[in-house]
Order: sequence, then C-alpha cells, then structure tokens
Amino acid sequence: MTDAVIAEDELVLRGELKDALMRLWPGLRIVAEAEDGIEALDAMERCKPQVMFLDIQMPGLSGLEVARAASGRCHIVFVTAYDEHAVAAFEQGAVDYVMKPFTTARLASAIARVRERLDTAPANLTSLLQSLREQAPKRAYLRWINASQGQNVKLVTADEICYFKADSKYTLVVTAQSEAVIRKSVRELVDELDPEVFWPVHRGVVVNVNAIALAHRKLNGQYELRLKARPETLLVSEPFAYRFRQM
Repeated sequence: MTDAVIAEDELVLRGELKDALMRLWPGLRIVAEAEDGIEALDAMERCKPQVMFLDIQMPGLSGLEVARAASGRCHIVFVTAYDEHAVAAFEQGAVDYVMKPFTTARLASAIARVRERLDTAPANLTSLLQSLREQAPKRAYLRWINASQGQNVKLVTADEICYFKADSKYTLVVTAQSEAVIRKSVRELVDELDPEVFWPVHRGVVVNVNAIALAHRKLNGQYELRLKARPETLLVSEPFAYRFRQM
C-alpha cells in the first residue's frame, strides 16, 4: 500500500478527489485529509506519507509552503488553478499537477507518473518552488492593525510586531515594549501577512522573522526561539521545525 495525504480546502472537491483516487489507484491508502496548510503540515509529520496531493491556494499556509517542508521527504502532486505560465514550471518533472476542475484522464496520468517515482527518492523542490513564487500574482499584505490596549485603540505597524499568539477568543499582539489584543484569529492573520516575514512556528503562534535573535535546539531536539527585544522564548512545534533545520 502507498500512503497519501490530501490537502484541499474545498470540501466538495476534496471528496471528489478522494473518491477518484480510490477508484483509479486501488493500492492507495488515504491516511489523512487536511483543509488548510497547517493541518497538512501536521498530517505530514504524523503520518509520514509517500505522496501528498496539495492544493496550492489554501488558508493558513499555502501548498507551496507545505511543499517546501515536504521537499525531499515525499512525492508531491499539486492540485491547482494556476495558469499556463505556472504549468511550465511543473513540467520540469519534479512534481506532477492536476488542474482544477480536474478530469479523470488527467488524474490518471498524474497517478501513473507518481507511481513510476515511488522507488526513487522524492525530489528537492527548492528551485521549482522559487520559480512558482516568482510567477504568483503580487498582492498587498497587512501593513498595520488596530489593537485594543485597555480603553485605548493602538495603531501597530507590521514592522513593530514581534509575534502574534492565540489567547482564548482573542489574539495577542506583542511588540518590543507592549502587548495588545485583537479579535482576529491567528489563522485569519496568516492569510493577510507577508509569508516571507511572518512565520507560523506553532498552531497558535506567528513570529516576525526580523524579531528572532536565534533558534536554539534543545536536548530533546525541539527548537525554541530567542527574541531580540523580548525576554520570553517561543517553542517551535515539529511541523514548523523544517524552517530552522535548513539554516
């Protein structure tokens, strides 16, 4: 049996993809399903699949970011609505792809190509992912937020923020000198923040990479982040440790 994870945020499409895969690949075992990138990373760490079927545009973390963590660890098939220019990058052969809405014939072709690669080591996707990032449409990211601090509303620029942390139904916004709260969830914030600057390091924590002084590896193998302007440390959960192993 070949173990696989499906990561797709559209419930109906995820179900259709699963049904089609089970029909076309009897030896495939779907060991986990994920509706966002953070769940996909967690499933990869828990289940150690040989194949991942990844939607590129997902909340939480994009499929490209999940693929970065999966590079060299499992084979990737992207499920994508990307245009023909991005498809040229997929043709490099390191991964396969299925365009939305997918057809049975195209999915069967992708399955055949993946099965041919199962006896080989999964590809290093660094150059491919860089190419795809460059081709992705440019977008505006969150530049400041209005946060509650006692009876006041404080305007905090993104550059000032050291990290965000989930706190019950609120999110804590931590700068070098102060803390404030907002009602938006960490998951919502991840979709609005620049992914090159703000990194999820835990299901409930997103850190500004410019605020990190160093990543310390503890005796148990877990990483903790020490910050330039804050005394506390931030633990890195296993699904996000790949960022620091590559440093």
